[in-house]
Amino acid sequence: PWLCVPRFDDDPLCAAILDTARGGHFRVAPDDVIEARQWYLDDSAVLVTEQRTSGGVVRLVDAFALQPGADLHRAERHGVGAHVRTVEVLHGDVEIVVELAPRKGATFGRLEGGLSIEWSHAPELPLRAMCDRPLDGARTVIALREGERLSFTLRWDADSTGDVTSDTRDPGEMLRQVDASWKDWAGCIDYEGRRAREVRRSALTLKLLDHAESGAIVAAPTSSLPEAIGGVRNWDYRFVWVRDAAFSVHAFRRIGMEGEAREYLDWVLRAVEIGDRGAVLYDLDGNVPENEYEDSDLEGYRRSAPVRWGNGAATQRQHDAYGEIVDCAYQWVRQSGEPLPAETWKRLAGFVDQAAEVWDTPDHGIWEIRAGNRLFTYSVAMSQVALDRGARMARQFDLPGDVESWESLARHLRQELVDKAWDEEQQAFTETLGPGGGLDASVLALPLRQVIAADHPRMVATTQAVVNGLGVGEGLIHRYDPNVSDDGLPGEEGAFLLCSSWLIDNLVLQGRIDEASELFERLCDRMGPLGLLPEQIDPSTGRFLGNYPQAFSHVGVVSNAVLLARHAEAGS
Repeated sequence: PWLCVPRFDDDPLCAAILDTARGGHFRVAPDDVIEARQWYLDDSAVLVTEQRTSGGVVRLVDAFALQPGADLHRAERHGVGAHVRTVEVLHGDVEIVVELAPRKGATFGRLEGGLSIEWSHAPELPLRAMCDRPLDGARTVIALREGERLSFTLRWDADSTGDVTSDTRDPGEMLRQVDASWKDWAGCIDYEGRRAREVRRSALTLKLLDHAESGAIVAAPTSSLPEAIGGVRNWDYRFVWVRDAAFSVHAFRRIGMEGEAREYLDWVLRAVEIGDRGAVLYDLDGNVPENEYEDSDLEGYRRSAPVRWGNGAATQRQHDAYGEIVDCAYQWVRQSGEPLPAETWKRLAGFVDQAAEVWDTPDHGIWEIRAGNRLFTYSVAMSQVALDRGARMARQFDLPGDVESWESLARHLRQELVDKAWDEEQQAFTETLGPGGGLDASVLALPLRQVIAADHPRMVATTQAVVNGLGVGEGLIHRYDPNVSDDGLPGEEGAFLLCSSWLIDNLVLQGRIDEASELFERLCDRMGPLGLLPEQIDPSTGRFLGNYPQAFSHVGVVSNAVLLARHAEAGS
């Protein structure tokens, strides 16, 4: 129901998840499915689906094909631009429908072993549907008996002549090779603590969201999956948020994904070199995406309109970006032990200076509100991070910069946060500096960025206030209350899963291990048979909300697991 080719951020070839009638689809499956179950092979990106029909049971096996001998440890292109599916009848007699219906229409031509497809929306994209049974055109019905198989491959990759890349491998062989390559890569995952299966799947999911050629990691592979069914909070997340970088790199390094951490950091620094200022988000090439717009052709997931392409947050002012970028560079030098290139440091030092200049200026904040700007606590905290990390790098490598001034202002901002973000009546750090701010779960990230200690009395009180004021039970937490903190949008949203992970980390750092462990178990229980997590959860139903799978949610799982495991080791 969803496929963007050839990249995450390209237009979707099929988007039935956003409109079953007009979204387009590619279907190779039985017509009368009664029930189904689905799972990934262990430590693999090969997906298995079993479906029961009135006539029998079939097994579908899916994967995106890799180059022969692909080594996923290396930062290079691994895919061959093909989706492979095999269908096997396990029991009975089943009719398989092969239906090709790209979004916005297509014309078909016959070729040996399948069909050529000219997509009306992008006729320059070479598409081929290859099958080991004859295809009649846009729709073919193929009868299979018990023990029989069908193999189908959708190709979109082109060689230098513009023709679809030749690959004579048997689809079954391609699936086996994909499984072997992923199992080999999974050997790098260094984690043996509780819920290891879920943690390993989180690592695999983050790797799947990795654009290997560049090192970028998209926030999610989807667009416009709603934060509330029927609501308008529907966003395109197929981009790279800089703030995700520092959290992701921390998570990667903790479980042995050193290569991915390094490549992501390299990507962030390259993206910084492209623009005149630190942007909030980038496309896979490190450019600021085009303007956000609404698509009136698609009705949206369960009629949750509008469907959006692009993301308006790209042009917002979010001052935390300076801290995120500088912190990424700080992790890079800590990891490598080497100073940054002179031109890179010059740009980063400029970001430190900008953080010093704008820290007391209102912005759109971490949650990218579309209402009036405010002096957000998280943004001030990340300005403090920019100053602190910049000063540390300058001291370590004797780099140019106003180091004493940076250090002095970093100390001042830490005290400003302790004094002015605190609301005596609410007994909590709130969303803004000064009176009148609402509760905001982003303040739970302050200890994780080493701005305020988790066991500081005011941080302990804040943790409890967030649970009491924004929590909805079982560790689920809203980011903020839009009825108190206006974000410029109608309606409400679900509980934000990353906030649950921040809560768990705070509880561990405060020594409340039993509480943290219980909430971690509940978080993992929400993953289901595929081991995937969305952005948000509907507290009343447990339904997944928002774009899926969400990198941030899986970063949180990894962070929680490692922190709990380290505490267990320290206590043993």
